[in-house]
Amino acid sequence: MTEPLFDKIALIGIGLIGSSLARVIRRENLAHEIAIATRSQDTLDRARELELGDIYTTDMAEGVRDADLVIVSVPVGSSGDVAEQIAPALKAGAIVTDVGSTKGSVIAQMAPFIPHGVHFIPGHPLAGTEKSGPDAGFADLFQNRWCIFTPLPDTDPQALEKLSEFWRRCGSNIDTMDPEHHDKVLAIVSHLPHIIAYNIVGTADDLQTVTKSEVIKYSASGFRDFTRLAASDPTMWRDVCLHNRDAILEMLARFSEDLAFLQRAIRWGDGDKLFDLFTRTRAVRRSIIEAGQEIDAPDFGRKSVETTPKK
Repeated sequence: MTEPLFDKIALIGIGLIGSSLARVIRRENLAHEIAIATRSQDTLDRARELELGDIYTTDMAEGVRDADLVIVSVPVGSSGDVAEQIAPALKAGAIVTDVGSTKGSVIAQMAPFIPHGVHFIPGHPLAGTEKSGPDAGFADLFQNRWCIFTPLPDTDPQALEKLSEFWRRCGSNIDTMDPEHHDKVLAIVSHLPHIIAYNIVGTADDLQTVTKSEVIKYSASGFRDFTRLAASDPTMWRDVCLHNRDAILEMLARFSEDLAFLQRAIRWGDGDKLFDLFTRTRAVRRSIIEAGQEIDAPDFGRKSVETTPKK
């Protein structure tokens, strides 16, 4: 077994990402000790029942004391508050990172509180499911997924490499980009799809001419796949919308223009334009599969449920 990369890792927040990290850290022997800190006593108690860590506390500062690596896994709107709480207890030379999907806002909130001599390296693992809480995590969540860093100009190269090695041992591929570019990329590949899904599911819920039972009964026709995104954590996605506002609004404007183009093509029966669009979008799906970010299986890779015939 390889030697641990860190003596003590502190996980702030123990939802899907935090609990998955706890599991993979244990499996890959990435630390001698795991400290778990979260504001909810119920969540902390559940983490203890699952034996996800070695130290459990609702005191953020106590959780990070003597930690070599601190990973903040909270809704992005809480990032600044967490940074302020843990700042006095951070030891010199420690690495502080996060997992938030909006980097400009997280940097603006956290950076002012990070003490001199502590390495703050914003990060974002592109991995997740619609589930949340300490029970939702699993050690393979980050396998063959990307982890993007948005280092600050004065980031220490050795600290960045050590953090990169940590994520590589968790199974991730590593990339770096500047925060503004990251936020635009994520606005189109993640934030906008979730917003559209929430909106479509909300529209269906509001329809007067279609009953809720019909929406559920016939959901296999496509609606079901939007409900997976729309079932994601409301607090997290509220914060994403508020903290990546400019990039999301830009992408929403572009989407609205393209939707108007599609609307006109349908209204005027322009089959050539429709066929061209659907052909281009099909190619994008194939490219995602070829890049190893999805599996080439029917029904979005869902396992078929075998039923025993009634006698």
